[in-house]
Amino acid sequence: MRFQGEVGIVTGGTSGIGREVAARFVAEGGMVVLGGRDSQKAKASAKLIDPSGSRAIVHLGDVADPETARGLVAVALNRFGRLDVLFNNAGIFAPKPFLDVSEADYDRFLNTILKGSFFTAQAAAKAMKESNRGGAIVQTGSMWAMQAIGATPSSAYSAAKAGVHAMVKNLAIELAPYKIRVNGIAPAVIETPVYETFLPAKQVSDVVQSFNAFHPLGRNGQPADAAEALMFLASDQAGFITGAVLPVDGGVMAGRQ
Repeated sequence: MRFQGEVGIVTGGTSGIGREVAARFVAEGGMVVLGGRDSQKAKASAKLIDPSGSRAIVHLGDVADPETARGLVAVALNRFGRLDVLFNNAGIFAPKPFLDVSEADYDRFLNTILKGSFFTAQAAAKAMKESNRGGAIVQTGSMWAMQAIGATPSSAYSAAKAGVHAMVKNLAIELAPYKIRVNGIAPAVIETPVYETFLPAKQVSDVVQSFNAFHPLGRNGQPADAAEALMFLASDQAGFITGAVLPVDGGVMAGRQ
């Protein structure tokens, strides 16, 4: 098992990609701290991932607040005694035309996605450096940071995710002397509950399915597709990879049919 005895933090770990990667991490021998804001959803996710309650625990808080990042790391160290992997996955998504984006909208995207990723990575890297064991930080970026899609206007979201991509390269260089690898993924459409946050429930399935043909491989991604890529980048199998952002997009960035 790739993560036997290792400890990971998963922000946004209570649904979608985050919950999937947390479940796989535990299944491969690891222990996780799940970050989230909804207590009921977080507890249900932890129980689903590890019914024993000993290998998946929850720390609630808003990742936009750096104190939440420090709390996640403290919980990992206090409960499990170490920190090996950070899956920086928390985020929000809600298409909105550029001319309609308010300052509050802008702040929400930048604070949750970029500021949250930045200070969570900083807190985790400090603990990894102090341990002298190194570690891995894996960021969930986005295809939207690399290509604009007219059907889903996402200027503020894309700017925040582009910042996450830039962090990958900068942190990879800065943290390499401490044996900390930093990589990311850039997913296209992944079928997660995020679409339920801005679409009427009865429309979600039809709208999401309409994007299947957008991907050269002919289908949308599933949480497992993104989670497996994250797991690979966090594992020793990717031990000579740092500073990379891996497209997990069904071929979108390769071109068009």
